[in-house]
Amino acid sequence: MSLELVTAGESHGPALVAVLAGLPAGLQLDRSAIDGDLARRREGYGRSPRQKMELDEVEVLAGLRHGLTLGTPLALVIRNRDHQNWTWGMSPWPPEGEPTGKGTAPVKLPRPGHADLAGVLKYGHDDVRNTLERASARQTAAHVAAGSVAKALLATIGISVDGSVREIGGATTDDAMREATDAARGDRDTLGGVVEVTAVGVPPGLGSYAEKRDRLDARLASALMGIQAVKGVEIGDGFDLARRRGSEAHDEIQLGLERSTNRAGGLEGGMSNGEPVVVRAAMKPLPTLMRPLASVDLDTGEAGQALVERSDVQAVEALAVVAEAAVAWELARAAREKFGGDALEDFVGAHRAYLERIRWPR
Repeated sequence: MSLELVTAGESHGPALVAVLAGLPAGLQLDRSAIDGDLARRREGYGRSPRQKMELDEVEVLAGLRHGLTLGTPLALVIRNRDHQNWTWGMSPWPPEGEPTGKGTAPVKLPRPGHADLAGVLKYGHDDVRNTLERASARQTAAHVAAGSVAKALLATIGISVDGSVREIGGATTDDAMREATDAARGDRDTLGGVVEVTAVGVPPGLGSYAEKRDRLDARLASALMGIQAVKGVEIGDGFDLARRRGSEAHDEIQLGLERSTNRAGGLEGGMSNGEPVVVRAAMKPLPTLMRPLASVDLDTGEAGQALVERSDVQAVEALAVVAEAAVAWELARAAREKFGGDALEDFVGAHRAYLERIRWPR
């Protein structure tokens, strides 16, 4: 048994939707915890005005009764308040009447660094908006909601997941990060950065070495690389390990099967090894700039400037929340595969029995 997630929705459409399948029955969910994670995603220094407009409160359409999961697909909805300004431009059906509001003119100048150009070529669109609306990082709100549910499931077996910011624009302290953000804003530019996610309480044996698709390290890397603007992932000491000798790279096993170091980031051979899982993601600067980059009009072939709508100066703090959700989701998937159970007590009981069998922790 595993978890499955399907999301839908456009940046300025009516809503974002997430359908989660594979949850055990009897898991208690806290609406305020989900909304709290959604609020954390909107926060951060240098975010765009839209973050103040969107409330991002979760609605549940199916799979939950009186706060407890039913063991059936869980359907979550997050309304886009900004859609009220785009009702004609983002109407699901052919709109009636004269064009009003935003999004009424087709977009013909793709943005460098975005999905715009490849998306219109791949799908045969004649308006870049048909690509950019779904490619937008706005959809990560649905993934954060799903990740919050995953964290609730993991908490029942003693696993916690936390995301934090390591760097913004090369700066590593709070004051320097703010200064770098202010400088980029003044230049009408954007910044990237690095975030770290740590999961504590993960038992040995989640994932597998038997098949490439089952390797937990590969799945975590894929989940993080699937987040918009992420261009690099490392686990544990990552790339630094390539610069060391083997005697300085690995975590020696001591009496009680404990480790004095965690250079592997809690993952060996595609499986968790009982140490904290530590992963990092590198985010490129956002591709929508207030000082637009050069582009080419898809209709005329003439040079022009890429679309400018609105953008964050940096969204690294938001990435920490989204990455946290992505890691939680993959760990919850691996835990469901390992411990199964149609009811929550079966899931928790199987986890307890496994720890007793391997005598963990020692």
